[in-house]
Amino acid sequence: MTGKHPHVAVVGGGIGGLALALGLRRHGVEAVVHEQARELAHQGAGVAIGANGHRALRELGVAHRLAASAAQPVRADFRHWRTGRSMVSHRLTGLYEERFGAPFWTVERAALQQALLNELGPRHVRLGARCTQVETTADAAVIRFEDGNEVEADAVVGADGIHSSVRHSLFGPDEAVFSGTSGYRALVPMDRLRHVPELAEPVLWLWLGPGRHFIAYPVADGSALNFLAVVPDNSWTVESWSTEGDAAELLAAFEGWHPFVGSVLAACERPGRWALYDREPQRTWSAGRVTLLGDAAHAMLPHHGQGANQALEDAVVLAHLLARTDTTGVPSALRAYERLRRPRTRLLQTGSRKNAGCFQLPDGPEADARNARLATLPDDLAWIHGHDTLGSLRAATA
Repeated sequence: MTGKHPHVAVVGGGIGGLALALGLRRHGVEAVVHEQARELAHQGAGVAIGANGHRALRELGVAHRLAASAAQPVRADFRHWRTGRSMVSHRLTGLYEERFGAPFWTVERAALQQALLNELGPRHVRLGARCTQVETTADAAVIRFEDGNEVEADAVVGADGIHSSVRHSLFGPDEAVFSGTSGYRALVPMDRLRHVPELAEPVLWLWLGPGRHFIAYPVADGSALNFLAVVPDNSWTVESWSTEGDAAELLAAFEGWHPFVGSVLAACERPGRWALYDREPQRTWSAGRVTLLGDAAHAMLPHHGQGANQALEDAVVLAHLLARTDTTGVPSALRAYERLRRPRTRLLQTGSRKNAGCFQLPDGPEADARNARLATLPDDLAWIHGHDTLGSLRAATA
């Protein structure tokens, strides 16, 4: 590299956008995040950080900020929806880190976002900046905002979610794919769940049943339980993490399920509810000096638990590639990023779709066959959790 580092404008102040800006600044590259909200509201509930995501957090220098509040489940336990029988259980403590090179953490999404923001510094985030259009030329990219302001940069990265305005500017309108299901999510204080015997130790719970499933795990150093309850509903199409669901309807949707599930749902007063969408894998993420990251590039259903992890992987790779180039090399750096990241995220998008049906089989031969496959889960998921993002980058650019 003979010229100066590029100046990078990041659209979107979620996990992926903050992680990218932080990664760039750690490499000495100027980056500013432009976020449409007037304050960084920490939406969502919990997030699972696999070994692959944990390695990215180490690279970004923020893992230490989460260590005190992260929970570490001792095992992943797949339970029968009605009887509570443990169908398959996999030890996590010790064995997971030994196999994949980093621990499995469950954290509050708010804590993760705040850790990234604290490390980056709020002065590098511009709030109230709603992007309406992005244009790219041979020498620069320009972001236009709703308030009439414009920003020019050597590179623009759209990290603005499934309804990305940057993607819309690059490739035109497209349609999100509705799964026909809704996700209810909430954090329940453990103080309300003292009567639930299964919660005596930290566990990643996966309750699988006909037409729906229920996942729960501790966060906030074990002081709260995060849950995701997925139910079929073709009529609920609102995709917003700020939409509130009806607690009574949620409890009724799991009538007849094991008391564990009923107790957690009964202790939840105001669950969030959002329709579950993803998108077909994109043929390309980049155009000239503009590219996409995280959900803007590869929105996926939550059934692999990899959405945040993949955004972190994206951020680490893109930060390294942009730090290695000068302003003239930005388009080729963005193409290299896409070549490296798109095949992996495509597999995770399609795999997350398949998992929905796998988790919601009725009792019978198909469910028995699924349970047999779950016994080999550590081997089957090694390509996800054991992935070394920087190692792959080095190999691809050697």
